[in-house]
Amino acid sequence: MKIHVGKQLIESMLINLQPFLEKKDATQITSHVYFKAINDLVTLKASDGEIGLVINSSNMIIEEEGSFTVNGKKLLDIIRTFKEEEITLKKNEDNIIIKQNSSKFKLPTFNPKNYPSFPLIENKPQITLDSLNLIKGLKKISPAIDNNNPKYELNGALLDIKESETKVVGTDTRRLAINTLTNTSTQAFSLIIPKKAILEIQKLFIDNINIYYDDTNLIIQNEQYYLFTRLINGNFPDYERIIPNQGRLEVTLPKKEMLDAIKMITPISEEIKINFLSDRLVFNSLTADNVEAKTELLIPTGLNETFELNVNSRYLLDFISQVDDSTFKIILNEPTLPFILKEKEFITVIMPIIA
Repeated sequence: MKIHVGKQLIESMLINLQPFLEKKDATQITSHVYFKAINDLVTLKASDGEIGLVINSSNMIIEEEGSFTVNGKKLLDIIRTFKEEEITLKKNEDNIIIKQNSSKFKLPTFNPKNYPSFPLIENKPQITLDSLNLIKGLKKISPAIDNNNPKYELNGALLDIKESETKVVGTDTRRLAINTLTNTSTQAFSLIIPKKAILEIQKLFIDNINIYYDDTNLIIQNEQYYLFTRLINGNFPDYERIIPNQGRLEVTLPKKEMLDAIKMITPISEEIKINFLSDRLVFNSLTADNVEAKTELLIPTGLNETFELNVNSRYLLDFISQVDDSTFKIILNEPTLPFILKEKEFITVIMPIIA
């Protein structure tokens, strides 16, 4: 096999494939990128067994058809040293030769027949959702998904599809984020998508996609990319029971001003206290030492009482940064009970800090 490709194209493809490679053990074939050139189309694959990506390109010159594998990280490191000129990759017995002008590198290859297979979309049901709104919903709730929870199902997002709506849900047990999508579905079912896959979906897909699934895999496809991920097998918490049925107090808050005020306090303390007065909000740092940060936001709250809320500022910032409108609502009950941040169909339920 022998192909010729521009540096920018091959470098971009290899960068996108890096998160899908086995990182810890370079002796495994899953640390390699799989190349296949046939019928004017070059296909690159990467998979660690749990998640995988296929990228197709017709913008390479195929001199000799065939296939090979090569260590994905080492190949990218080599490509990055080259100039913005054409690069040649050629399989030579058990090695890959990478050349540009007088520069030449050699890397070992594994048998491409041993590369792990990817799940196929044939005979798999398709999820009929507005894919752009789904990707947007995943982005909104992804900060609330846990990273390394021993309850493995909490390290992913729940896609809860019902007849008239779909809820995308994430939680780290201290907060619960939900984005609701309107849809029509002939059947109700749910899937738990790993956080790693969600982050890669956000980076790769910005247009309409096709989504397929079975009991173990989710597949997302468009003209350029084919991504699969193993689904998480587990029982997601009954999130609907966590949402407060009603709120005692409700205040509409300005997005930009809230961001600015919170960020004034966070260099001193991530944990903050907010006092809601009738004509202002007062922000204070919660610190044990003799350091203090304080600022005020002059806005009418419509409250006839003072309300004190202690909270992790990161939870507030994660929500506010995903708000599309210029305002959002905070719905309060008691200082020791969960409260709700809400913008249209996007809500986050947060447990306050209890002193």
